[in-house]
Amino acid sequence: MKKIALFLIILLLSLASCDSSTYEDIQEDTIIVGKVTYTTQVKAIIDANCVSCHSATGSASFRPMTNYLEVKTAFEETNLVSRIQRQNGESGQMPQTGRMSQDKINIIIQWGTDGLLEN
Repeated sequence: MKKIALFLIILLLSLASCDSSTYEDIQEDTIIVGKVTYTTQVKAIIDANCVSCHSATGSASFRPMTNYLEVKTAFEETNLVSRIQRQNGESGQMPQTGRMSQDKINIIIQWGTDGLLEN
């Protein structure tokens, strides 16, 4: 009986010490220096996370995001910031494949704050 109790205690302690944090959860925030521009910072984020659906051949072809003007329009007219800030599983959350890191979201938000600059 003592062996079973000891086993259960060790098992419970092992499970309690598990952490489900990902690298993105524990990494330090990236400090944004200077103004954020579409060409320098935002385009790579959009290309990696949005274009697979938001292009002429994607499932969201009605809202393409393949160039500066299309992404700027999405930012200004389609609550883009609200949708990328939603948690996984929340209705309307983008990208649908999973939430981007907060650093990437912060860059897009800062881009808007800085005036949606292209270059």
